[in-house]
Amino acid sequence: FLVLITSMIVCGLLGFLSNDGTAKEVRDDLAAALDLCRHRGPDEGGTLNDDDMVLGFRRLSIIDLDKSHQPLPYDDGRYWLLFNGEIYNYLELREQLIREHGAGFATDGDSEVILAAYKHWGEQCVSRLRGMFAFLIWDSQERVLFGARYWFGIKPLFTMTDSRGTFFGSEKKSLLALALGPGGNGAELDTRSL
Repeated sequence: FLVLITSMIVCGLLGFLSNDGTAKEVRDDLAAALDLCRHRGPDEGGTLNDDDMVLGFRRLSIIDLDKSHQPLPYDDGRYWLLFNGEIYNYLELREQLIREHGAGFATDGDSEVILAAYKHWGEQCVSRLRGMFAFLIWDSQERVLFGARYWFGIKPLFTMTDSRGTFFGSEKKSLLALALGPGGNGAELDTRSL
């Protein structure tokens, strides 16, 4: 019974990393595809975009209802997070980050702990996280998108690459909509691999 309840706790993320600095051209298509996973996050949604990326999120609020809106910024907007899941040891990691690095936090939830961990430990932060998760972090200074999901994959992170760039999402149907919609390369779609 506990596993059933846990697997029903979901949010939806959708991201795009452009090959050529034209991410804003995909913004409206990504917003429409994000609506296809509205059931994953009925409480709220948010988007962020610039020339290189578009991030979109649908939230089911569980922890820190008032402050952990996504995309979630950290370090004066250098880092931005889309996060689906739960980090079980976030309180311990939070204390360690404060103690060892003087990390500051504006929220009380697990999402911001991931951002602080990435800032101080880089990609190695993933090895310290205990929980079920899929996330994307945009570093607006280095212009890098880092994504991870935990090993069992209950919180999925699907990818699709076409001539425009690489898309990331919680659900295949959002990625299919982007592949088959305006600007997509549906002709290149390998439906056998779905």
